[in-house]
Amino acid sequence: MSDTVTLEFDTASASTSTPTPARRWRALGWTLAPWALPAALFALWWIGCERGWIAPQILPPPARVYATFADLVQSGDLLSNTLISLQRVLCGFLAGALAGFALGAALGLSRTFEAYVLPSFNAIVQIPVLGWLPFLLLLVGVGEPLKYILIAHAALVPVTLSTLQGFRGAPVTLDEAARVFGYTRWQRIVHVVLPSAVPTLATGVRLAFTKSWLALVVVELVASSEGLGYLIVYGRQLFQLDLVMAAVVMVGAIGFAINCALDALERRLRRGVPSAFR
Repeated sequence: MSDTVTLEFDTASASTSTPTPARRWRALGWTLAPWALPAALFALWWIGCERGWIAPQILPPPARVYATFADLVQSGDLLSNTLISLQRVLCGFLAGALAGFALGAALGLSRTFEAYVLPSFNAIVQIPVLGWLPFLLLLVGVGEPLKYILIAHAALVPVTLSTLQGFRGAPVTLDEAARVFGYTRWQRIVHVVLPSAVPTLATGVRLAFTKSWLALVVVELVASSEGLGYLIVYGRQLFQLDLVMAAVVMVGAIGFAINCALDALERRLRRGVPSAFR
């Protein structure tokens, strides 16, 4: 009897652990689903160029864009401009994220500070990045500080708000338990508030980097002589739309890669958080 039960259990566990063809096709479908729309757009682009639906002066064919992209890689222009853009966005993002974390922590830990600062902060953040451009041009001119400030501003807002939300979202029961065990305020922040805020902070940092990357491209489009945004402007001025498309493809590829990396980091941080803080 026991042998029969064991055999049935082994058969059931084997059937659940071994993926069936239907499950494999379903998993493959979920993997390929995000690429369906880009593939359809690329096919429409290629067919439209092949059949002459759109003039090549307006929308260059994929082969021409690829050739321009290869020329940029071979000449080193693409690498140099990409490195300049990455340097700008990393410096601006780190400055804005650190300032946003400090400001959000202060807002989350002090009701008095929040009452004085948060209304003004909410009013200021409604102004878009380009809205600050004329004012900053008068203060710092057209140079690297202008780009760093605007990129930092783009990262400051999401990190500040996510930090405030994360600090205010700490479980009340765990905080009360920490008080019962005699934890000091600093110990409650380190052992209760920060672990509970990790998922929210990870989402805020991911959003902040995305906004910083978008702000970088906008700033380089308006005031820059180097970078990927400058390549887009340069190609538009010369009416070389293949150069514009090649730079746009590079911007999208880097943004997609950064988003995937931050998504993987966020999932890893969430797994490292104890279940009591989720």
